[in-house]
Amino acid sequence: MMKSTYSRDELNDHHDYALPHVVAGRRMHGGFDADGRYLPPRSRTRVEALHQWQRQLENAGGALFAADSSLLTGPRMPNAEQQRLLIRNGLTRPFWNGLTITGKIEARGRILAEMQFPDLRHLVLEDIRDLAIGHLGQGLLYAHGIDEGGEPDSGIGGHDVMWFVARDLVIPPGTHADVEPPESISRPESGRRWMPEIAQPYEGMLSFLMNLLMIEFRAEIGFASTQAILRTPDLFADRRAAAEEAAQISERIRTDEEIHVWSLRLYLGELRRLNLRTVDGGSTPAAGLIDRFWSGLVRWAVEEQPVLAAQAAYGPIRKQILERPDGQRLLEAFDKLADAGALPAG
Repeated sequence: MMKSTYSRDELNDHHDYALPHVVAGRRMHGGFDADGRYLPPRSRTRVEALHQWQRQLENAGGALFAADSSLLTGPRMPNAEQQRLLIRNGLTRPFWNGLTITGKIEARGRILAEMQFPDLRHLVLEDIRDLAIGHLGQGLLYAHGIDEGGEPDSGIGGHDVMWFVARDLVIPPGTHADVEPPESISRPESGRRWMPEIAQPYEGMLSFLMNLLMIEFRAEIGFASTQAILRTPDLFADRRAAAEEAAQISERIRTDEEIHVWSLRLYLGELRRLNLRTVDGGSTPAAGLIDRFWSGLVRWAVEEQPVLAAQAAYGPIRKQILERPDGQRLLEAFDKLADAGALPAG
């Protein structure tokens, strides 16, 4: 019989690592097997459980929530070629800023381990105890959050520290002033109700899961760009071995994030087959509400937000370039490499 219920401890247990994950004296989560293969944290039983729940979903005629490469579009500022140009000309601050902001945003993800989310058993008509969504508050969201923000009390870094270590391997600490990320990278809701059929706390939770999936899925753009830059042979010439190690750290984060994307697609895939209690005492299929919200989120995250973000990022970079004696020449070369839609009009 297929196992479908797991304890909190099972969903957060680790592999027996042959070696811990330590780089430049910093202990980070995960570890390595006897062959040197990276093993993500809290994945020994969690991955088994996800496979079981996915098989259960597919046997019932369902599928993982749809998310494909069409979500990985939109302009970037700076893109990989622009970053290479800047670094070759000694302007490493945009790259440093990007890794720093990413690390600080990852640290915020620890909130998944700390927040009290509403219990979906009070929203969903069907019994969800043997589904993945029935385990969100039983260790799944906790594991996700600790992956992102680590265990600072134990001196073990998550993705936040991993990005900082990767950054410091190629750009010495103290080279640039600190930088803070935007207050939020999710779609600004401004009090708007997208799913008024259900109680607001549950709408907030479903919105959170879909925004998180979008953020995690689109992070692949940044992973690919960062690794390509770190593995460019003529960049960080005096730190080539360190740059390769930084690229490997990025790949380990990428491996961890595959579990997160898979999990979120599973949660939403399960939900789409179920029925939800409405505020008027009735019920409604979850698929209609989820698909309505997701279509609007895709439009914002893939079509609208990348253009706004790229154009907003251009001004500070332009200012840094023009502070150089050869700034005008460099800016012209930089602009020629820009993605379509990334430059402000005029």
